[in-house]
Amino acid sequence: MSAGHTGGTDLLEPCGRADHPDCGIRDVLDRVGDTWSVLVLSELSAGTRRFGELQRAVAGVSQRMLTLTVRRLERDGLVTRTVYPTVPATVTYALTDRGRELSALVRGLAEWSLANRAAIAGSRESWDAAHPGSTVR
Repeated sequence: MSAGHTGGTDLLEPCGRADHPDCGIRDVLDRVGDTWSVLVLSELSAGTRRFGELQRAVAGVSQRMLTLTVRRLERDGLVTRTVYPTVPATVTYALTDRGRELSALVRGLAEWSLANRAAIAGSRESWDAAHPGSTVR
């Protein structure tokens, strides 16, 4: 969200504008609903991982995007980062209690998605056939 939308603060409170009553909710959902966060949370739900393990498990994520994602999740209190004094330093990531709670919800959504993907694909095909030339995708 833009600084103007939230009044220039990082608070998770609604901004008070009548046309944005949900901005406090949206801020959280924007974070936990982005592609990389969901995949990192899903991977960490299986246990503590090193950075390289996360990067290999989350196909397609760049090193920079993974770094940003775990930092944001750490900032939100969903992930802990532990640095061990080895040469080179060993860094691990794990879910916090809040992160585990969220990962259970994400796992439910993932299971629902798998169970319903064929039906959704069929609905999309039917809709597309009924609306030729539509740009909705």
